[in-house]
Amino acid sequence: MSAKRSTYDHVIVGGGSAGCALGNRLSADGASVLVLEAGRSDIKLDPFIHMPAALPYPIGNRLYDWKYESEPEPHMGGRTVYHARGKVLGGSSSINGMIFQRGNPLDYERWAADPGMESWDYAHCLPYFKRMETTLAGANEWRGGSGPLVLERGPATSPLFGAFFEAVQQAGHPLTDDVNGYRQEGFAKFDRNVHNGRRLSAARAYLHPVRKRPNLRVETLAMVTGLEMDGNRVTGVRYHRAGRGDHVVQAGEVILCGGAINTPQLLLLSGIGPKADLEALGIDVVADLPGVGANLQDHLEVYIQYASKQPVSIGPWLKHRHKPRIGAEWLFLHKGVGASNHFEAGGFIRSNDEVAYPNLMFHFLPIAIRYDGSQPASEHGYQVHIGPMYSDVRGSVTLKSRDPFEHPALQFNYLSTENDRREWIEMVRAARDILNQPAFDAFNAGEISPGPSVETDQEILDWVAKDAETALHPSCTAKMGTGDDAVLDPTSMKVHGVEGLRAVDASAMPYVTNGNIYAPVMMLAEKAADLILGNTPLPPLDVPFYRHGAGMPLQPPTPGGTS
Repeated sequence: MSAKRSTYDHVIVGGGSAGCALGNRLSADGASVLVLEAGRSDIKLDPFIHMPAALPYPIGNRLYDWKYESEPEPHMGGRTVYHARGKVLGGSSSINGMIFQRGNPLDYERWAADPGMESWDYAHCLPYFKRMETTLAGANEWRGGSGPLVLERGPATSPLFGAFFEAVQQAGHPLTDDVNGYRQEGFAKFDRNVHNGRRLSAARAYLHPVRKRPNLRVETLAMVTGLEMDGNRVTGVRYHRAGRGDHVVQAGEVILCGGAINTPQLLLLSGIGPKADLEALGIDVVADLPGVGANLQDHLEVYIQYASKQPVSIGPWLKHRHKPRIGAEWLFLHKGVGASNHFEAGGFIRSNDEVAYPNLMFHFLPIAIRYDGSQPASEHGYQVHIGPMYSDVRGSVTLKSRDPFEHPALQFNYLSTENDRREWIEMVRAARDILNQPAFDAFNAGEISPGPSVETDQEILDWVAKDAETALHPSCTAKMGTGDDAVLDPTSMKVHGVEGLRAVDASAMPYVTNGNIYAPVMMLAEKAADLILGNTPLPPLDVPFYRHGAGMPLQPPTPGGTS
């Protein structure tokens, strides 16, 4: 690690997914870079981070997790919804489910339709997806083969996966070769951020390989509490280092990479946001930007769980007596139950003919288990995680006080629109249709959750309101664009009306993509690195992609286009 300086060319606030990628790319040409991460380091021997199957353990643990919680959700009976975010080097990429989903190409066409966003269409984003990937299933027109993110495809060898793939076809849904390639719509084995049996976080893929660069410094346990300002120019940051007090560092520019919660919080604390809200808290207004903290989007999900007649699930492996064997196989052989995230397959469908591309996502697991690791009474089971993917629900991130250590108020407004409620009813019925196809007859011992007592539309909505959890995809709270509600210039990632300040993370998205958001965030960081450095952007790639109803072939139209 480089010696500590008092001034850096780039100070990156947040050593999470985007921050790790930018730390690598921005320091590659000799510029001095400081990465400040509020959490601790991702110690190499920590099994809770690096063992894929251990993913439930960091959730709710203050050593890994910011431990956010929503405000009472008015359409969920006043429930608060727990929201884990990674507070460790690598950010949420060090504690997430390791599922790699780009989203649909039409997500980026939707981005590009907003004012000023023309350079964020699929053709302009695809080169950056490819640059960051090494797709072990094979590089082609759509997939990369030499990037830092090594992507393996889930083996999906359990007979339960075989039944699942047969059942989706019996229900009238297609299979696809690669949900991240030519055609997303359909069902397939999923890509994951696992390599040699270990989690491959953004920190391990991007930051650790270059930690010895003399111009790159990474400080952990460093909580940024405010921006140093000279008028409307950011000149540095203030941060608190655990056990070492408060510090100020100067910067040529500051890049916020704290994610969709921390980034708007820091902007608001620094006087950048809705004027009335800032004045109400006695915060001097630097830039009146009403979009800061607004437009909050997320994915809500439920698990539909079934008991299995046959002893084919991995449920018994979670008994305490098996854990020493699981740990030994993972540690010494890099294989076994511990080496998988178990989200090995799933798919995307359209729930109605009004949507242009898939609005529902499925993750299939050969076990019945909750995210916190708890299991139902049945020893053997299986489940699908399901939820709408581009809901019209919008929420907000707002300050409770001027204290940077107090969590902001998170209001997601789940289930608050007629369309969202409609899609949830369609989602649950579509999932049950698949799980009750003849392909599952040999395994289906009955639905555990929600169970046969939940059948009518209202019963489904009541169950979702009572049981649903966040899929952990907060986004869009400092959106790119040129409209009145935009926060970031899409050609530079600079904060409108403020000099020396950019933001690069999930908050920059104008709309959440229809899948897990880690891959889009990494693409956004790769593209932003070129914008920040003034590099010539990678040329757009005008390759075909599947559009329902547009006369497109179901399979890639060029030889070698499958993976």
